[in-house]
Amino acid sequence: MNSTNTKQSWHIIFLLILSGEAVFILPFVLARVFRPTVLDVFQLTNLQLGTCFSVYGIVALLSYLFGGPLADRFQPGKLIAIALFLTALGGIVMASYPSYFVLKVLYGYWGFTTIFLFWAAMIKATRVWGGLNSQGKAFGFLDGGRGLVGAAFGSMGVLIFSIFIVGEITEASMADRKEAFKYVLLVSSGIVAFIGILVWLFLKPKAEEESRVQLQRISVKHIRTVLKIPAVWLLMIIILCAYVGYKITDIFSLYAREVMLYDEVKSAKVGTFLLYIRPVVGILIGFIADRSRTTLWLIISFVITILGALLFASGIIEPDSSSLFFISILITATGVYAIRSLYFATMQEGYIPLMLTGTAVGLISLVGYTPDIFAGPAMGYLLDNSPGEPGHQQVFVMLAVFAFVGLIASVIYYRLPFGKKASLL
Repeated sequence: MNSTNTKQSWHIIFLLILSGEAVFILPFVLARVFRPTVLDVFQLTNLQLGTCFSVYGIVALLSYLFGGPLADRFQPGKLIAIALFLTALGGIVMASYPSYFVLKVLYGYWGFTTIFLFWAAMIKATRVWGGLNSQGKAFGFLDGGRGLVGAAFGSMGVLIFSIFIVGEITEASMADRKEAFKYVLLVSSGIVAFIGILVWLFLKPKAEEESRVQLQRISVKHIRTVLKIPAVWLLMIIILCAYVGYKITDIFSLYAREVMLYDEVKSAKVGTFLLYIRPVVGILIGFIADRSRTTLWLIISFVITILGALLFASGIIEPDSSSLFFISILITATGVYAIRSLYFATMQEGYIPLMLTGTAVGLISLVGYTPDIFAGPAMGYLLDNSPGEPGHQQVFVMLAVFAFVGLIASVIYYRLPFGKKASLL
């Protein structure tokens, strides 16, 4: 690879990292960092917020199916940019503090903008960037970099919120908190739209590369071809189990508030701390995985996740044990983020053709991301029906169960006779 290509490659992965997290800031990242605040200012229960996520997941389910083939047919840059523009518009609606019904509609809208136009296009562009020998690095950079962008957004949000809040956070009125969080939403929306402009202008593949990886038309035959690949079915299970873990990271800031008894700013900082773990884990695991079998590190990561889940489920973390609390977060987040960085990096090892990446991602995601539908309401039900530490313990038991199933699927994947790495074509 010559210097020109290298420059273009780093330019592309940088834009993919920026857009890859920016598109999810409004639907998910702010709700993860500011979960107690979001519940209060929108006057929601955990179950109601979970239902919003569920509406998102239902729309996303169909979007995965139809958006996958779309990514095999059209340029990723245009699809990604349009998705960012439309998602940013939703942030303006959210900043108006709509009713619960409108909030559910908004999450359904985001399920379309962030998935139909965006998801498979981002995964395929990343796989192209990784080439034959750097899939672990490509997806490690993508998820690790996305974590860094998410952490930056989280830190920025906490800073804006603390600047615009009047007086002490514990004494701030509801109106003051709503006004401060409104600025967080509006600034985030503006940045998401700006990143969309950058992607529209600069994320453009070379003509020869475009002809190599894009189909002129999509047929049922292509879908049948993908469904005959064993790795596709195993990845459905692996990603489903891994994504339950990722969804459960949403409650760490709430755990800090309800169990560790932190105030809103301190609990938001816990959510932001979590985001900074992600880039470190993603980048390190990506380099490590390229030097051995990616599926081996999937197995190890699921084991780490189970250990972290059991620490929280055991009930040994008390308000006066902050060190143990942060160690447990570190263990759990390391496992969850390592899995998240690796699962699409195994596509090459599983003989999934590059030209059909979008279709494969769509089909895999159709099952793998169903936690968008059930995980939020399930966590909300457990937390609302067993307030305080007992509800959180039940959520982490759920994580341990899903991680164990993912571990079994990863072991089966590792033992399949894939042999040498599959050709990208």
